[in-house]
Amino acid sequence: MRLQDALAAAGALGVARLDAQLLLLHVLGRPGSERGWLIAHDGDELPAAKQEAYLAACSRRAAGEPLAYLTGEKEFFGLPLQVDARVLVPRPDTETLVEGALELLRDRPAPRVIDLGTGSGAIALALQSSRADAQVEAVDRSADALEVARGNAQRLGLPVQLRQADWLQGAGRYDLIASNPLHCRGRSAPAGPGTRTAGGPGRRRRRAGRRPRDRRAGARAPLAGRLAAAGTRLGPGRGGARPAARGGLLRSRQPAGPGGHQPVLRRPLA
Repeated sequence: MRLQDALAAAGALGVARLDAQLLLLHVLGRPGSERGWLIAHDGDELPAAKQEAYLAACSRRAAGEPLAYLTGEKEFFGLPLQVDARVLVPRPDTETLVEGALELLRDRPAPRVIDLGTGSGAIALALQSSRADAQVEAVDRSADALEVARGNAQRLGLPVQLRQADWLQGAGRYDLIASNPLHCRGRSAPAGPGTRTAGGPGRRRRRAGRRPRDRRAGARAPLAGRLAAAGTRLGPGRGGARPAARGGLLRSRQPAGPGGHQPVLRRPLA
């Protein structure tokens, strides 16, 4: 089987051309940036052992398994992160959250930041890589997820502090709180006086073949309510001030509230 035949076989299985090319490069041990190499060598023979591995990977992709789980890597904010089924795949649109967070921190020297529900560590690592002076803490309730995040931090040489906890359990004071939970409902039981919620229907749809994650179950409760229970408010504001939406992020027009917290919450896309 030639490389062009392998790509044709992937197409027959319903795999998108780009995904088929990236999977073939992965099986061949070549970086994903070498798609041009495939074109130049489309007449090369694909060894039998690699044929089997490639077609198996294409079948899994056709069944709905994320490409990043098959290749074991996903780039986020210019950082090569290793991912697997223990964490959710970082989404490109979440980079908007990182950009907004960096904007909020622009005039704050040596800021303290916490990333809630860090998963692969994508948000925390992106912030730390952009702000070497920041003290970035990343929290997740899943030990498996923290193992993935810790591996990414070590490979990238970034000093993010990782801790297993349920949201702000055991937390201190921060200049900024970042989170992109699976669910963040705006209409829910009151979270307490002065507590502001931000968000809408979360990412409720799962790709075919993706198993639900028990570690994310806690995110299904109203986020603001859970933070309020931990003694923390999100952008409490004064005088009934409403948050200003900009670039898909919600930020308070008021200064950081009690505890020094300034919220940054991703508004999930429809």
